[in-house]
Amino acid sequence: MHDLDETDREILRLLLADARRPYSEIADAVGLSGPAVSERVSRLREAGVITRFTVNVDRSTFTDRVPLLVDVSVEPGHAVDVYAALRDADGIQHVYRSADARVVAHVSLPDANVESWLADALDTSVVDGYDVNILAESEWTNDLPETDLAVACAECGNTVTNEGTTAVLGGERYRFCCPTCEARFTERYEQFAGDANADVDA
Repeated sequence: MHDLDETDREILRLLLADARRPYSEIADAVGLSGPAVSERVSRLREAGVITRFTVNVDRSTFTDRVPLLVDVSVEPGHAVDVYAALRDADGIQHVYRSADARVVAHVSLPDANVESWLADALDTSVVDGYDVNILAESEWTNDLPETDLAVACAECGNTVTNEGTTAVLGGERYRFCCPTCEARFTERYEQFAGDANADVDA
């Protein structure tokens, strides 16, 4: 994929503001044709820059919901599972996992009963405790930085240019700046996958 230019950045900004925006409207804004915009969006998806198009529902706008910020302390080794469970829980707006075994969730609940909500969502035996704050106001911004956008190599972190390569491993797409980085990454990936399978078979 080519380096991301200002037109790509503007297309991404427009889609971030409204993922349902017609390509014809985007084309008018960036000075391209509709098919050219469609081609650029397809390239951005192939590169993994765009992973999906979603509708962002603000549950806090419903009159029977209470917007809460729930900070959950988790036993070591369980933060990933708790994060995954809360990501799919009822009323979730956003959820974050920190490096110190905490999971923070912005959630809108009909009765503010966090204890019941947590019990429905996950195994609470791995929860050390939690703090709850009622949110007075919140705003989610998903803006692009003003610095130049670039796809980073999954192996070394360098910028992926036109000479870059792509590999699909375990159903995930990875981008590399060169064939050497792809070979190193793939070899290590296959080794880890082989070790994991050996542990399961044992």
